[in-house]
Amino acid sequence: MKYMHTNIISKDWRKLADFYINVFDCKPTGRETNLFGDWLNKATDIENANLNGIQLTLPGYEKDGPTLEIFQYTKNLEKLNPIVANREGYGHIAFQVDDVKLVLEKLISHAGIKLGEIGKKEFKTGTLTCVYAKDPEGNIIELMNWTKK
Repeated sequence: MKYMHTNIISKDWRKLADFYINVFDCKPTGRETNLFGDWLNKATDIENANLNGIQLTLPGYEKDGPTLEIFQYTKNLEKLNPIVANREGYGHIAFQVDDVKLVLEKLISHAGIKLGEIGKKEFKTGTLTCVYAKDPEGNIIELMNWTKK
């Protein structure tokens, strides 16, 4: 068994993919995806399912590593609940970064939104520095730095 990808359904997959490429240095794994057909209708239980998007290699992994899949259905449903850190279901995606403050500033400069303040916690085994933020479509991202003692 092997973990493959995390999927985000986007309002505008191209804009959101650009955000993850520019802020986190994700790399497209290949061509854009356009999926449709009976097999997709059956798999998703959506009538006339049609989606477009791209898969991005996550930073720190080679091209065969897990990916971030950013797709957009021809007909998306809007989010039912506001996205907050303690909402049940998908919580957040986390990125280990060298400088939390610097990457937060970069995220904000690319239309991301700061959710919290930078927190720092000393543990016996190291120091955790982290902050939660949102991508331009409101999906929560944790920026973290773990320094081992």
